[in-house]
Amino acid sequence: MSESNALASAKSILQLRISPLHNAALTSPTQTAVKCNGQDISYARLSHMVLDLGEQLTRIGVGQGQPLACISRNNLEMICQYWACVDIGAIFFPISPRFPLAQIQGLIDSHQIPFYWSEAELALSGSHQLTLDFSLDVSPTSEQAAIAFDIYRPSNVILTSGSSGFPKAAMHNLANHIANAEGARSLIPLVTGDAWLLSLPLFHIGGLAILNRCALVAATVVLPDPALPLQAQIERDGLTHASLVPTQLLHLLTDKQASLSTIKALLLGGGAISIDLLKQLEQRHIASFTSYGMTEMGSQITTGPTLSDGSSGKLLPRRELKIIDGVIWVRGDCLFMGYLTDKGIEKPLDADGWFYTKDRGEWDENGNLRILGRVDNMFISGGENIQPEEIEAALKLHPLIDEAIVFPQPDTTFGQLPAAIIRGDILRSGTANNTSQEISAIEAELEVFLADKIARFKRPRRYYPWPESHEQTSLKVNRSLIVKLATS
Repeated sequence: MSESNALASAKSILQLRISPLHNAALTSPTQTAVKCNGQDISYARLSHMVLDLGEQLTRIGVGQGQPLACISRNNLEMICQYWACVDIGAIFFPISPRFPLAQIQGLIDSHQIPFYWSEAELALSGSHQLTLDFSLDVSPTSEQAAIAFDIYRPSNVILTSGSSGFPKAAMHNLANHIANAEGARSLIPLVTGDAWLLSLPLFHIGGLAILNRCALVAATVVLPDPALPLQAQIERDGLTHASLVPTQLLHLLTDKQASLSTIKALLLGGGAISIDLLKQLEQRHIASFTSYGMTEMGSQITTGPTLSDGSSGKLLPRRELKIIDGVIWVRGDCLFMGYLTDKGIEKPLDADGWFYTKDRGEWDENGNLRILGRVDNMFISGGENIQPEEIEAALKLHPLIDEAIVFPQPDTTFGQLPAAIIRGDILRSGTANNTSQEISAIEAELEVFLADKIARFKRPRRYYPWPESHEQTSLKVNRSLIVKLATS
């Protein structure tokens, strides 16, 4: 055999692996894989469930390369379907159950999805709703065994709205997820016996990343218990890790008596974290991290300890990042396969394999990445460029503001003027009850507060309270939805 053929053969062998789930079942069979409402499911048991589900899907006709839409909130069934799709080569295609039925139907039609599973009965046409058995009592048969497969074949789709708001279907393979998880673990240690809260939905990349991180080291995925406050679940389930958005962090820190002694690390939502929240974390001696990431890169790209300057840490292993004309480009082992379209998988890369993120950024003097905002968020006011994220970071320096979104409002003189949506104790009488006089007083207070932080033309002319009806489900804020809810 020639040297080149030998290398190709060795590479093909390395590509063939059983999934991390089944590997964990072999190395740590009694270790808890999933905690579900206080019930422990071992890796051996979960492996049997997934193998049985894979056989069910195969008998039904779900085959390699076929998308299986899963329309549900996080639950044990969704976890099993992800790993079963990985096994049989089907495409795990999670969809938010909060999407309007017409939007779900549009996704079914545009991607020609032949099968779907949902907790609820859905009247979708052109696709067959599956009834599956997820019995915990399944027993292994002599025929059941994990089979090695090519980890570079497509495994899942995650919908990402991008700048247009129209969902793009980002396709990943298992190799992408493994590379991302291994790089993330280099900074935030995760070992067998640790327990990570699945607080982010599986239809977002942050949720799916938790499954892959835990399976690789036989750690435990903990499903949130709606009957328990987060503080109580931390104590009951011995949580060590959690990915949280600012609202969840606020609720977590509200109970000053709550014991958080088991927490090793918190991965917090992107963007600047308010000074008040940082002080509370320091007082509790809780290690927290912020990161810069995206669906197309399988989750985290840079990560670092949470700092008041809003920086996003240093580049993780197996990623590459460059900044051209102030805009970030990325590539590496984590980079997705492309967008799933009716023409197949389309790769929006340049000739050298770089992906244009549309995120503006720079490296600071400490080698940390600082995100300056989205190219497509910038607007012009009176001939001046306005970058909303710069103003938001300045607002969150106020000790009584936890979150802020800045957006343009039409103006006859300047074309557009900045306005802001804010959340925090600065809204003294509660979001729903602030009077126009109280809002005017807040505007006056913030005008003085921002005077030495940003130029006059960048300061918001109007403030809106954060819509309480919005529940954030991703580490990234849905800006357009919050603006719509706050101003309607």
